[in-house]
Amino acid sequence: MRVSATDWYETIRLADDVTLIHEPWIKPFYRCNMWHVRGRDRDLLFDSGLGHFSLRRHVALVRERPLLCVASHTHFDHIGCHHEFPDRAVHEAEAAILADPRNELTCADNYATEEMFDRAPEGWKTEAYRIKPAPAERILKAGDIVDLGDRAFEVIHTPGHSPGGIGLFERKTGIFLSGDVVYDGPLIDDAYHSDRRDYQATFERIRSLPVSIVHGGHFPSFGPVRYRQLIDEYLAGLRKAGCHLPSS
Repeated sequence: MRVSATDWYETIRLADDVTLIHEPWIKPFYRCNMWHVRGRDRDLLFDSGLGHFSLRRHVALVRERPLLCVASHTHFDHIGCHHEFPDRAVHEAEAAILADPRNELTCADNYATEEMFDRAPEGWKTEAYRIKPAPAERILKAGDIVDLGDRAFEVIHTPGHSPGGIGLFERKTGIFLSGDVVYDGPLIDDAYHSDRRDYQATFERIRSLPVSIVHGGHFPSFGPVRYRQLIDEYLAGLRKAGCHLPSS
């Protein structure tokens, strides 16, 4: 039995006006965490999911107020609905992919298949899956500030998983939206444009970031102790990584 559009998305309200939006029928390894942050003047959406069903149409939260849609990076599971938001941003190293998101450039050619789902969405056809182009209105680089009026997130460039990977760090609260550079699951450093030396250098640079909570691109959020543990395990070669296909 396939899942309808009205049952596809789930929203979970967290502290500090942060809301998780996700697609619970996708297996955790592939399931993108989309992070919505409320600001005084506008809201932030960090990543936009698979894109098979319209996010704007089926999640009222993302159409209530002016909103900046930021890509943590340009793999297919994170940018599927970017085209629905006119105010879009991405790191300069992956701007060309967001504007021309061919399947071979977004990792969709290997991983956007029926194997992703616990239950597939209505209308899904692997051979027809494509992401719509979404040229960025704003190009980001390290040190830029995403200003929501009363909240400021610093752009942290995190190459390794992909060349234009970024996290967003709110120094006032210690909230770190980390994308796919660090989350509590198998870290991927062997995608076609991954670089393990960059990954190591990124971790050495961001390990001391004074995080209070990390909202990653996949899997549940975690605190500063787990943050440093995950980084240290990778640097010590204890946290195995790879673009394998989990069995469940």
